[in-house]
Amino acid sequence: QVQLVESGGGLVQPGGSLRLSCAASGSISTMGFMGWYRQAPGNQRELVASITNSGTTYYTDAVKGRVTIFTDNAKNTVYLQMNILKPEDTAVYYCHAAIDALRFWGQGTQVTVSS
Repeated sequence: QVQLVESGGGLVQPGGSLRLSCAASGSISTMGFMGWYRQAPGNQRELVASITNSGTTYYTDAVKGRVTIFTDNAKNTVYLQMNILKPEDTAVYYCHAAIDALRFWGQGTQVTVSS
């Protein structure tokens, strides 16, 4: 069992930045896939960004150029650096990890972009 604990959410003005962190209880180098999802009220949960253990990254079109996903294997942590935030980025952000057929989720962290 892997536990994922997110942090770093909060209230930020449009154009601002936030860095989300997801600390894993196990070694993230064993995880084939790690990603950040988000879910806004009334919307389905969507994949924002992901990174594989080979370093391949993916970004949804809505965040390309503004968001970077990266890992620190020594800290077993995956980060989501978000810049030039927009009101439409407001959502609960969830960390997700996959090891073979196993799937793990964090509890979520709220990001609110508002003036």
